[in-house]
Amino acid sequence: MEMDVQAYLKRIGYSGSVKPTLETLQQVHRCHMLTVPFESLTIHSGGKVEMELQWLYEKVVVQRRGGFCYENNGLFSWLLTQLGFQVTILAAQVRNRFTGLFGPPFDHIIIMVTIEGHRWLCDVGFGACYELPLSLEIPSPQKQVHGVFRLKHQGDMIFLESSAEAQGDVQGGVKDATLGGEINWTELYKFTLQPRQWEDFINMCEYHQTSPSSLFYNKSLCSLLLPHGRITYMGYRLLVTTYPAEDGCPVVKTTQDLTADEIPGVLKDQFGIELSSPLIPKDENIVPPSVKY
Repeated sequence: MEMDVQAYLKRIGYSGSVKPTLETLQQVHRCHMLTVPFESLTIHSGGKVEMELQWLYEKVVVQRRGGFCYENNGLFSWLLTQLGFQVTILAAQVRNRFTGLFGPPFDHIIIMVTIEGHRWLCDVGFGACYELPLSLEIPSPQKQVHGVFRLKHQGDMIFLESSAEAQGDVQGGVKDATLGGEINWTELYKFTLQPRQWEDFINMCEYHQTSPSSLFYNKSLCSLLLPHGRITYMGYRLLVTTYPAEDGCPVVKTTQDLTADEIPGVLKDQFGIELSSPLIPKDENIVPPSVKY
């Protein structure tokens, strides 16, 4: 199976070097985050997400859509392999911000890229999160435009955490003073470095489309990273988050209520998405899973 690499790079607005270097990795990751939405709209417009790379390529590159983790990270890992990077697929479990619980195994797919012996964590399928790959070799906080992140090791398990200030959510935070002031840390997901196969995620892709414990089943959503913030559609709302240009300034969040008639225009104007079938907006409560992981 072959990919039209240049068409993919054009889709994400990248025109630089394609040599498998750290700079290339950082820039294609950033471009992907700024152009390809994180979205569950297929589930809520009469479709079904397929775990087939050519199908994902058609959706994201040709139709200029987005997707959730299996779609965006699955396709991105294929691109990185085509560019010559050493790619390892990993499995993560997301801490649901509504229930506070971690999802089941294979809940989330992430990517590890090794360059000259240095391991980097990539994730273009987790909504508006870190825009640049995170070093897996650095235990200290890693600061980016969209927040501060750290990778906390507990045995074989690694927890990705972000500063609560960057996320605008202080619930479940743990304070830390390593950056010269108190920071509330929020767990985003946990994972190990055990290599996984693409086929390992098929059952969970089905789960996220059918389970009342899944964010994607319960909420029609679409989110995109902006140079200094993020914009998110969910149900009948549009949420815009603007990160401060200077340290010490507050995160600004605005919410706009939408009618059903306004939603298609918002998706087209703000995210570049035009659906082929009508969207049924949804924003229901998530049912906590019966098993705690």
